[in-house]
Amino acid sequence: MQFPLAPARLAALALTTLALAGCASTGSGSGAIGYYWQSLRGHVQLMQAAEPVDTWVARDDIAPALRERLQLAQRARAFAVAELGLPDNASYRRYADLKRPAAVWNVVAAPPYALKLHTWCFPVTGCIGYRGYFTEADAQAEAARLAAQGLEVEVYGVPAYSTLGYMNWAGGDPLLSTFIAWPEGDFVRLLFHELAHQVVYAEGDTLFNESFATAVERIGIAQWLATQASAPARAAAATSEARRSAFRALTRATRTRLAAIYDQKQPLPLDSYALDAMKNEAMQAFRAEYATLRERWLKPQDGSAPLVTTAQVTGYDRWVARANNASFAAQAAYDELVPAFEALHAREGGDWPRFYDAVRQLARQPQAQRQQALRALLPAPH
Repeated sequence: MQFPLAPARLAALALTTLALAGCASTGSGSGAIGYYWQSLRGHVQLMQAAEPVDTWVARDDIAPALRERLQLAQRARAFAVAELGLPDNASYRRYADLKRPAAVWNVVAAPPYALKLHTWCFPVTGCIGYRGYFTEADAQAEAARLAAQGLEVEVYGVPAYSTLGYMNWAGGDPLLSTFIAWPEGDFVRLLFHELAHQVVYAEGDTLFNESFATAVERIGIAQWLATQASAPARAAAATSEARRSAFRALTRATRTRLAAIYDQKQPLPLDSYALDAMKNEAMQAFRAEYATLRERWLKPQDGSAPLVTTAQVTGYDRWVARANNASFAAQAAYDELVPAFEALHAREGGDWPRFYDAVRQLARQPQAQRQQALRALLPAPH
């Protein structure tokens, strides 16, 4: 089951990692030099583990399922170039078996009464709302340090690894064992998402960047499924998307409720006890509504076959059990402005080059101005 938070990326560029770590906060286990070395070491190990897809496919000792998936990746890669106008470069033409469950582990954090991510500032990427580590232990140590400061924290494994195209000269970002076995729809949409970041990337604006890439993946996967996928793959993707959409709607409603609670902190003299009570009530309601949704997935009311297996909801279960301000704020970056980018794509007649040009123009504007322009494109609430 794909983790319900869409994949983030760790912009660990081999030639700029020291600079990337230079703006990071210091302290026990989290100093700039230590972060530099873990980033550089992890990056080099990951890139060195990758071999060309053609080399893997030609081997006699790989499983047929892996060979088929590597071939599917190259078909999806060609489709991305020809039909979606995504970059034709070295990325996702190599494969690495990492022999671990995640490529990196991200740390996100937020205050107890706000849905605003704590940020780390780096050259190239600007200020971003997560920090990536190549071992879970290092990520958990950073999370503990932030929790000691009174922040709510979350650590989650990230299946994909992206250098935003800056390492294409060295072989590009590879396909990874951490997501190679995903269902076809989820697998292909991830490739589209990551390649979109190589088209446009606005420094320091996670909401803009992730919403844009998510819009590309959603529109792109619809085209792929309609023209390239088998009937079983289309059916599986439709079920997965229905599940994802229902969960997005639930978390979006909860974010709205939490934001309204936190907004009362300024005009009203509410103490932490009152805020905690309202916040706890909202979180209890969220978990109760998820339990109802989960039950509908596993036992449809019309008596039809279950939409999911228990194993397929494990990722959702884990996310809901640990949900806090940090996880809600991180998820918002992946869907809040997606409808605006979809509207922009439609405004440009579905023409991908024109759409990308329009997004590049937005990326050149100041952050507040570009987000204002996108919010003006959002459909009116029903």
